[in-house]
Amino acid sequence: MKIRYGFVLLVSVLASSMLPASAQQQKSPAGVSPAVEMTEGEVRKVDNAGRKITLRHGEIKNLDMPAMTMVFQVKDAAMLDKLQVGDKVRFRAEKTGSAYTVTAIEQLK
Repeated sequence: MKIRYGFVLLVSVLASSMLPASAQQQKSPAGVSPAVEMTEGEVRKVDNAGRKITLRHGEIKNLDMPAMTMVFQVKDAAMLDKLQVGDKVRFRAEKTGSAYTVTAIEQLK
């Protein structure tokens, strides 16, 4: 009976390790879920020279951040080219070092 139980346990462990990553819900080494959801916000200020954007945003779950207005750095200055104050956006932000950085942004219609 003990051998059968051990065999069943071994098969269960092996089967679960063969699930696709999405089914296992793994996290990256930085603790960020691979599919970080986007947050809605509104552009309050665009600083092209400083590569910064001020956003009034809802809760950012992956950063455990409540809704507020704050300044973010942007990963790529080209992200700011088509944005204007008042634009409604969806964005993805991550913490890089001590700064919060927008890594993706799209205008809402």
